[in-house]
Amino acid sequence: MPHPGVCMNIINARHLKDGNGIVTNPQKFLDQDFEQLKQYCMIKRVRYIDDMFPPDARSIGTGLLKADDLKRVEWLRPHKMVPNPMFEVDGVSRFDFGQGMLGNCWFLASIGALTFQDFILRQVVPHQTFNEEYCGIFHFRFWRFGRWVDVVIDDKLPTINGRLVFVHSKDPTEFWPALLEKAYAKVCGSYSDMNAGTPAEALVDFTGGVHMCIDLTEPPPHLWELMCRAGQSKSLMGCGTPQGATSANTVLPNGIVQGHAYTVTGVKEMTSQGQPVHLVRLWNPWGEKEWIGDWSDKSPLWQTVSPQEREMFLSVADNGEFWMTLEDFCRFYSDLDICCLCPDFLDGNTSCHWKTSFYEGRWVAGTTAGGCMNNLDLFWTNPQYQVKIDEVLSECSGKQGENMLVSLMQKPDKRNRRLVQNLHIGFSVFEVVLQYKSLKGKFPASFFNKNRPVYQTKTYANAREVMGFLMLKPGEYLIVPSTFNPNETATFILTILSKSETHVHENSDGHDHEQEEAIEEDKGTENEENDEKKKIFFRQYSDKYEEVDAEQLQRLLNENILKGDMKSGGFSIDACRSMVALMDTSVTGKLNGEEFIRLWKRVVTYTDIFFRTDVSKTGTLLLSELRNAIMASGKRVSDDMLNLLALRYGASSGHITLESFISMVLRFDCMSQIFGQLSNGMNMTLLESEWMYLSMYT
Repeated sequence: MPHPGVCMNIINARHLKDGNGIVTNPQKFLDQDFEQLKQYCMIKRVRYIDDMFPPDARSIGTGLLKADDLKRVEWLRPHKMVPNPMFEVDGVSRFDFGQGMLGNCWFLASIGALTFQDFILRQVVPHQTFNEEYCGIFHFRFWRFGRWVDVVIDDKLPTINGRLVFVHSKDPTEFWPALLEKAYAKVCGSYSDMNAGTPAEALVDFTGGVHMCIDLTEPPPHLWELMCRAGQSKSLMGCGTPQGATSANTVLPNGIVQGHAYTVTGVKEMTSQGQPVHLVRLWNPWGEKEWIGDWSDKSPLWQTVSPQEREMFLSVADNGEFWMTLEDFCRFYSDLDICCLCPDFLDGNTSCHWKTSFYEGRWVAGTTAGGCMNNLDLFWTNPQYQVKIDEVLSECSGKQGENMLVSLMQKPDKRNRRLVQNLHIGFSVFEVVLQYKSLKGKFPASFFNKNRPVYQTKTYANAREVMGFLMLKPGEYLIVPSTFNPNETATFILTILSKSETHVHENSDGHDHEQEEAIEEDKGTENEENDEKKKIFFRQYSDKYEEVDAEQLQRLLNENILKGDMKSGGFSIDACRSMVALMDTSVTGKLNGEEFIRLWKRVVTYTDIFFRTDVSKTGTLLLSELRNAIMASGKRVSDDMLNLLALRYGASSGHITLESFISMVLRFDCMSQIFGQLSNGMNMTLLESEWMYLSMYT
């Protein structure tokens, strides 16, 4: 059977191709269908209990509550807490809720931003009620690493003494914040998996959009204009303060909380004493603790603006929201996150629409994980994406500045968020010079030895996502995403947005350096005389019909042809049965003389390639040598296929034996011929490529 991960990759690719996983057709998280589950509960007249996120200590997680508090937790439905629960009371607002016993201010700050954009809010929080169809089941939608998912939950919520343990509404009859938090906790693995984070993570998961992180310690000169345009568009903004001497959220004398997430809820230019002043409005998700400096709620500076502006913008209340100048904002906050559906607002209007390309790839240790440019001999093995940029469209031609945004996000390999170990990731962009424009396939190491990148991420960040704005003239470019260290395995998502038309393709096939022709049946030094000698030798081992079965073939290969060359005890009987099946053109279940000689020639040729490619002279191939060995046999191999072959035929030590290499190339050659005929010279369909992958794996 093929590896389940291979199947899931194929299934996910097919789903995305069919439109499954987009916001209007989200995938069912953990295969739970909200409508079917609700119908079942209504027919059976029962209230839903989610066995995938059960109402017990497992869903709270470890290290969050003290043991005594954990024992006191009781999971209650809203009806058990109040007589007339409501999903929403008079709409949704950032003032509806306050933080509980969970360090997820980053998540709540993002919810605060979400309440400003009703269109985006309703993508995440569908209208739901506690009406006559109520059966204890609710659902929410989030964007998770390339696809939208629909998350089903029951409405049993953790309480102590009848009060919600985590986020709670100011109106005790309103439950949308607590239910939304539970759904996100399910996605993260548990409530404790939501402990600590940055607003950017949830902002992206609420929009599936473009994330920009601005370092406020070195703010760009156009920061105010950027924030104004973001505030006028459908953008969500969050920010954070630097950590103090400890991990505690210490409240400074000026009212600012250290190591804390806030929401940017407004920007406004006002006139004070005849001079313009740039003000930023911020909200603390605690629902209290406010800035007490200039332009705070009780600042006398509010008496210097017009009564109309004071009445419209000043609200003196201990609700966690306050104003401060842009200068103070940059002084006391460390970073600003802006998340939008599309970066159109960067140009000041929406006439210039950016184009989006989206790719999912993998770094695999030993094959496609070359690390950063400190490792030039391996850097070329990283995934490569070639981009052709056309002239900027006419409606964008008058706009200056960056014309491309590149985002690199790593996908987790663990269900529980707290167990995810992010790698240090980044990307480099190279201009494709004239001599390489006709090159087919992966760019070789020589290209990177001779050419410097036109753009690089400043640092390789230990973060879920890194991004960069680029100013590139029309032409061809190569984007190479990588980890900092070589031989680190992870899945990534590369998103490319551009003002102009772009044409992107993955350079995953082997490059054309001294590419050898595919092996022909008569290739080699063997002549007819040698073939006759082989036939005489063959007859000594064949049966009376001059044929050999898998057992006889095993003895021929192990004891005679490859005697002394093999490291793992020789070909297994299963490997020999596979060879018979591949070479048995007469379909007898055995090999005749001609079929055996054809196999013999290939075995000898592949053995020669194996030892020529084994530059480490260990008698085995390193996975890093595998691509060159396959290309030397006259075949091109994509990154995905290379990773699959390494998984299927490589040992846990990271090596491939001669026996495994021969078996692999024989099967690869056979499958390539079969599917090459199916595709009839055209690109393979998704279904054909699926069968190709599965055939190579089994």
